[in-house]
Amino acid sequence: MTEYDLIIVGGGPIGLACAIEAQKKNLSYLIIEKGAIVNSIFNYPLYMTFFSTAERLEIGDIPFNCLAPKPGRQEALEYYRNIHRYFNFSIHLFEKVISVQKQQNSSFTIVSDKNSYQAKNVVIATGFYDIPIEMKVKGEELSKVRHYYKEAHEYAFRNVLIVGANNSSVDAALECWRKGANVTMVIRKNEINSRVKYWVKPDIENRIAEGSITAYFESNISEIRENEVEIETPNGKVTIENDFVLALTGYKPDLTFLEKMGIQLSEDELKIPIYHPETMETNVEGLFLAGVVCGGMQTHKWFIENSRVHAAMIVDHITSK
Repeated sequence: MTEYDLIIVGGGPIGLACAIEAQKKNLSYLIIEKGAIVNSIFNYPLYMTFFSTAERLEIGDIPFNCLAPKPGRQEALEYYRNIHRYFNFSIHLFEKVISVQKQQNSSFTIVSDKNSYQAKNVVIATGFYDIPIEMKVKGEELSKVRHYYKEAHEYAFRNVLIVGANNSSVDAALECWRKGANVTMVIRKNEINSRVKYWVKPDIENRIAEGSITAYFESNISEIRENEVEIETPNGKVTIENDFVLALTGYKPDLTFLEKMGIQLSEDELKIPIYHPETMETNVEGLFLAGVVCGGMQTHKWFIENSRVHAAMIVDHITSK
C-alpha cells in the first residue's frame, strides 16, 4: 500500500490550502472529502454574502476577483473550483473518513467508507457545519423543523418561526419576510447578536421596531406541535400558529471523531482540542488540526481569513522534521 506523506481530511478552503503547501514542498498527499469540493460553502444559503472581503478568502496566491465588495456563495464556489483546476489536486470526493488510527510504527491508517490508506502525517480540516446544535425541546423531531436554511421560497406566505439572532438567523428572517412569510423570531438574549453583519443589523432591528417581524427576546421555545409553537417569554407562555421552525442555533465539530483519534479536548464546555499553536500538531504526534475545527465549540474564533496560515505552519513543521 502506498504511504502518503500527508493525508488531509476535509476538502474545504483550509484543506485545499494545506494541499497547496504540500505541493510546494513536493510532499505526496491526498485530500479526502465526504461531499463536494468546499462542501460546507455548497451547503450555505443560496444568496449568502460573506462577511470577509474577497482577498481575505484567497488561497495559493490566486486572486479572487469579485465585482461587489464582499463575495457571495456562488462566487466563492466558482473561485474554489478554479483553484482546483489550477492546482489539479489529488482529491477523492464523496468519500467519508471513518477512522484515523496511529500504528506502532508511527504511521497512520486512515479508513474511509470506500478504501483504506497509510500516511506519515494527517491533517484534520473538517470544519464544524455537519452537526446542528439541538434545542432539546419536545417536537424538535417533527419534519417541519429545519436546522439548515437554503432559500426563502418554500416559506413564502407561511407562518415561520426562526430561532436565534446570529447572521444565519437574521439573513433567513429578512429573506423570508421579503418573500411574503409571516416571520417570528425567538431570541435567547435581549438583543440581536453584535456579530451580525454591520450592514444587515440595522435592517433587522428596524423591521422588528416597525412590527414587520415579531421578535420575542429573552425567550425560548418550550414545545413544538404540528400547527403551533409554545414560547416561554419573560411575560409568561405564548402560543402562536406555526408552519415551519428554522432552528438556526449553530453547529459544532464532530468532537467524538476527534476523541476517537486520541486527540485530547479541554475539560470545560468549550471542548477545545489540544494542539501546539505554532505547529498545529495535536497531542498525537503527526496528527494536525487546521481551520475552524481548532476552536471546538468556540466556532466563531476561526474563519477562512485567519486560519489560512495553518497550512504553511503544518507543512513547514512536517518538512523540518
